[in-house]
Parts: sequence; C-alpha cells; structure tokens
Amino acid sequence: MKLAPAFLCFAALAGCAGFSGRGLVPGQSTEQEVESLMGPATEVRKAPNGETLRYYSREPYGRHIYIATIGADGKLRSLYDSLSEENIARVKVGSSSEQDVRELIGPPFRVDPFPRLQRQVWTYKMYADGFPKDLYVQFSADRVVREVMVIDDPEFSARPSEGP
Repeated sequence: MKLAPAFLCFAALAGCAGFSGRGLVPGQSTEQEVESLMGPATEVRKAPNGETLRYYSREPYGRHIYIATIGADGKLRSLYDSLSEENIARVKVGSSSEQDVRELIGPPFRVDPFPRLQRQVWTYKMYADGFPKDLYVQFSADRVVREVMVIDDPEFSARPSEGP
C-alpha cells in the first residue's frame, strides 16, 4: 500500500519534467495541443515574421530546452532541442547579441555577473556526445558574445570513477 503514493508521485514528476513533445506533428498540432502536452512555456517570444517561439526548459538536469515554433495560423511549425552542438555553433563571438542567444537557445539556467570584468555569463546544462556538459556564454557590457565554452559538467566530472 505504501508503494501507490510513491508510484503516483514518480509518474507525475516523469510526466511533466521530461516530456519532449513526442506525438506532436508539425503542420497539424495546434498551439493548445503543444501547451497541453508540454505544459506551460518557460518563455514565449514573438518572432519578426509573425511566428511565436515557445521555450520549454527542462534544465537543470533535464538538460534540454525545446523550442516550439508556432505559425501565425496557430499550428506547430517545428519542435526541436535548442541545446544541440549544431545550434550552439550558430552563436558567433564578436557579433551575436544577448537577444540573438536568447532567441536561438532560450532562457539560461543561471546568469552570473562579473562586475569587475564588466562581463556576464549565462550557463546552460546540456549533453554533448552523450555526456553531461555545461555551456557558458560570456557577454561584455555592450551585450555582445565574447566567449562560448562547452566543458564537462564539474558536478559529474568531480565524482570519483569506479575503478577496475
């Protein structure tokens, strides 16, 4: 009898925290269907072309930010994980702005100011090559990207490995 509450709790957490939008069909699924399956968006932005970008962050330890692009007709255009190596490669040092990064990748997991350096660092949790990584995007005072780094997640790399 004690297992029933634990199972229900686990099922509820698994259902809302890890959903990737499986079952949604671009061109057919509506914005309401996206929201009912994926839950409330972490952030919603309007694109210049009239589309709506809905960000579904599963960070920190879900390590995904799904972007659902909704057309002006209210239909799903695309759904993808923005924390991919290909997508991150589109962030250009010296020319991408905070707004570009926010639109391309989504809201950061953490923002850290470095006032003496006149810098700000946005942190994202992701996977690369199947391993947990941290993505750091550093901005200067003019809100332009100055550095992009993907490193092993220190929380995982600091754990002792199991020897032979």
